[in-house]
Amino acid sequence: MSNLERVDRVTATLADHATSRDFISLLPLTLTLEDYNGTEKISDLPKKLSTKDAPPGVDPSVGDIAYYSPWGNLAIFYKDFGYSSGLVKLGHLDSGLDAFNRAGTLRVAIERIEE
Repeated sequence: MSNLERVDRVTATLADHATSRDFISLLPLTLTLEDYNGTEKISDLPKKLSTKDAPPGVDPSVGDIAYYSPWGNLAIFYKDFGYSSGLVKLGHLDSGLDAFNRAGTLRVAIERIEE
């Protein structure tokens, strides 16, 4: 895929709940993030995540990492968006938001960093 470009290292902090723990259990992951609606980068995940005790939806902020349970995909928001039913916030980017705020498709490696 010639339209892919390299993304620098970014960091994020994930929430401590069933959905984010299920996401962490998939790591490391290499995903292709596609632009969606000019507000977020999305990618399918290898399996559906648990939504046990998750709220019915959230209003994501710029930099939020979320799971959209109806489609089973990961979403990284680089622009503001309104409340979405079925959206579960996994965490928030600590650095590197600009890497996602660009047109096109991105190939990313997601891994857990032990502190």
